[in-house]
Amino acid sequence: MDDYGDMLLRTACLLLKDRQSAEEAVQDTFIQAYAKMNQLQDSERLKAWLIRIVVNRCRMKQRTWSWRNIFPSNGSELQASDDAGFTAGAEELFMVEWHNVRLAEFIRNLDYVYRECLTLYYFHEMSIREISEQLNTPENTIKSRLARGRTVLKKMLEKEGHFL
Repeated sequence: MDDYGDMLLRTACLLLKDRQSAEEAVQDTFIQAYAKMNQLQDSERLKAWLIRIVVNRCRMKQRTWSWRNIFPSNGSELQASDDAGFTAGAEELFMVEWHNVRLAEFIRNLDYVYRECLTLYYFHEMSIREISEQLNTPENTIKSRLARGRTVLKKMLEKEGHFL
């Protein structure tokens, strides 16, 4: 949990748009992983296995209706990752954090299928083949979703005055 909890929470936050739902998905992920640990055949694939579980949990939460659809939470923001070799003043750190939060907001506004692919590709640095295997989706579909997601994200950023 210590090794993968933060990474899984960031993933779930991007996919679900709601920190509380994301925390529930991660908690469910660890419960399911503990209960089915005997199904993990290769311990080196633990990270990919946990990502698959959390993505599936997020999909399930997207499908189920909840009171949160009526009263959405606004206070869920992603944590900025620390870069050990980066030393900057308070203003630079604030601007980096602000851009990360804004980018996360834009990603959260994408349709789920695009958020899912972009999150796995850019934040988890998975290849198209790995994403295809994770999601049980053809590689060409993943490529299309990535391309469309990038296009929509770029239009959103340009509309707001942010340029890539």
